[in-house]
Amino acid sequence: MNSQDLEQWDKEYVWHPFTQMKTYRESKPLIIERGEGSYLIDVDGKRYLDGYASLWVNVHGHNEPELNGALIEQVNKVAHSTLLGSANVPSILLAKKLAEITPGSLSKVFYSDTGSAAVEIALKVAYQYWQNIDPVKHRNKNKFVSLDEAYHGDTVGAVSVGGMDLFHRIFKPLLFQRISAPSPYAYHMTEYGDPEAVKNHCLKELETLLQEQSEEIAGLIIEPLVQGAAGIITHPHGFLKEVGQLCKKYNILLICDEVAVGFGRTGTMFACEQEDVVPDIMCMGKGITGGYMPLAATIMNEQIFQSFLGEREEHKTFYHGHTYTGNQLACALALKNIELMESRNLIKDIQKKSKYLSQRLQALYELPIVGDIRQRGFMIGVEIVKDRQTKETFTLQENVVSEIIHTARENGLIIRELGPVITMMPILSMSEKELDFMVETVYRAIQEVSIHKGLIPAAN
Repeated sequence: MNSQDLEQWDKEYVWHPFTQMKTYRESKPLIIERGEGSYLIDVDGKRYLDGYASLWVNVHGHNEPELNGALIEQVNKVAHSTLLGSANVPSILLAKKLAEITPGSLSKVFYSDTGSAAVEIALKVAYQYWQNIDPVKHRNKNKFVSLDEAYHGDTVGAVSVGGMDLFHRIFKPLLFQRISAPSPYAYHMTEYGDPEAVKNHCLKELETLLQEQSEEIAGLIIEPLVQGAAGIITHPHGFLKEVGQLCKKYNILLICDEVAVGFGRTGTMFACEQEDVVPDIMCMGKGITGGYMPLAATIMNEQIFQSFLGEREEHKTFYHGHTYTGNQLACALALKNIELMESRNLIKDIQKKSKYLSQRLQALYELPIVGDIRQRGFMIGVEIVKDRQTKETFTLQENVVSEIIHTARENGLIIRELGPVITMMPILSMSEKELDFMVETVYRAIQEVSIHKGLIPAAN
């Protein structure tokens, strides 16, 4: 077996997610064989800095000895047994730990294996909560509010509360109704004023719709602080706090989707902590196992859990579950991941390095096609524009952003694009030296493509 065989079989047999396979099959694929620390190594032995944290999940680096050890220790005991009607040790210990580290009174953990599934569970729980309390009084509470350009996953329920037309429009006939609220995308909403004015406009619009439709709304779901898949849209300070207050005012469950922003990614263990918000339901995933295994969780408060308790004939049971719910290997890894985050003071380290990274990123503004740089912790989005005044973006045919991503890869850095936005999601344990390399490589890639496309003159 050689790299040529693998490339041929990859193109012949594998259907990649969120990938136009016609384009993919016309190019040479990146085939990863192993990882070391902050680096991924392909089948030809070339090293790449993992500037996308392997889709936002990696915390301590690849091939981390203590995580490896936790996995081996657990697999030597048992790999999997069902949580349907029985329990297992790692899932119990992890649930207790999650209840301890999440904000407020969140205490009841329902496991799944993807962020999308965690959201699906949250939506079903929120809907059934109202039906369990009073199915007559709350018979119309069957709608959910989410923000424009929201992304909450790719199962049918998660897509139903999504607001990204590019990803979701094809499935519209399959989806349940969602109520859309404006997202405070300050960079593209200057007609309302500064970010504070944009925030106030969006909150006013949200309150109006909650006031008018609260009897029909079961819950509001939001990505706290940052809308990741939308292009790293960072919300103005205080927006989440006031959304939470509006939900309480109008008796609507607040669901915080922390799948992407949780486990240190924004500079605190969970993003909602930064505005002292305690949701009724929180979804988590991605970084929960340090980037090792699929695991997700939906954690709820006691009041919601109590509404599901009753005699069998009352049918208040939550009829939902997956074969690998609470898998021992994944839960053991999550426990070790959290232990390492705490023992290594990783959150404080991220806060310190985020400030350093912010200073380094400012150099990208020297390049005329860089329109906006958005950052919250270790989530970075660089919006590429044709014109800084009009904020017009390049077309897909012009292929500017894709070329930047490809050029960065050729120079040893893996990052990804989200529409006109270059995203950087460094592994949370990256050193300042590695962060320097990431920013410098992105700078050079933007510069090289700009010169190649005739957007700036070549250097003498």
